[in-house]
Amino acid sequence: MTTTTADRAELRAGSRAPDHRKPEGRGVATTAHVALILWSLLVILPLVWTLLSSFKSTQEVLGNPLSLPSKLRFSNYANAWTTAGIGRYFLNTVIVVGVALVLVMILGAMCAYVLARFTFPGNRLIYYSMLAGLTFPVFLAIVPLFFVLKNFGMLNTLPGLITTYVAFALPFTVFFLHSFFKALPGEIYEAAQIDGAGEWRTFFSVMLPMARPGMASVAIFNFLGLWNQFLLPVALNTDSKNYVLSQGMASFASQAGYAVDFGALFAAVVITVAPVLVVYIIFQRQLQVSVTAGGVK
Repeated sequence: MTTTTADRAELRAGSRAPDHRKPEGRGVATTAHVALILWSLLVILPLVWTLLSSFKSTQEVLGNPLSLPSKLRFSNYANAWTTAGIGRYFLNTVIVVGVALVLVMILGAMCAYVLARFTFPGNRLIYYSMLAGLTFPVFLAIVPLFFVLKNFGMLNTLPGLITTYVAFALPFTVFFLHSFFKALPGEIYEAAQIDGAGEWRTFFSVMLPMARPGMASVAIFNFLGLWNQFLLPVALNTDSKNYVLSQGMASFASQAGYAVDFGALFAAVVITVAPVLVVYIIFQRQLQVSVTAGGVK
């Protein structure tokens, strides 16, 4: 059956015809865009206001909170870093979160790998016990944790806080990585074994790099959660020398009383929030890809 020139022209014209969407689809898309714009404004405007207020004097903040700063007072950041002690709290937070994050990623990956790839008595019991840890409210464990750390001589110390962070972040890490290791092809494991690689070499050189998307996403989630932790440090770390940022901010605001240096206070807030924003902005694409990969698996 031959196609005439007129038929081909009609086909080309039809292929260029606009795609008329249904009115319902356009309405949903418009509503979604409006909702996203409003949500973005609710998130962005307070951050912008906080940043601008960090360059103001106390009189400007109280006199006209919505105005632009008359000049950029970088001295507010210097006062927050030194006078208010935010620098020391920032260093303590970096140490606690950094060490806890490394430990929980190593231990969580090992535990998730063994539970996902090996069959042994008690496998499911251990896995479901880990999941039960996700449902346990943190505030119910404060009193037992207090006495446990006290008996071990780790109360009001950074190592005690690191150990507590690792314990509470481990169940989520195991739960998140379990599906990634479960979905890895067994043929690759068998090939590594045939080539003479032991279990440790197979895990660190073969299986762990293949689970990199899951490792990246759970590391970001753990970082955000540990960096913003407040209840555990307040209950288990009352020594001001070992305060983390959340405690330092609360102490700075409460000790000032009525003579609050609002410029330095807002500068301290910016210093506290900035690392979280930087980490998310840098790794947001990796996070989206990792979560999508986990969902597909």
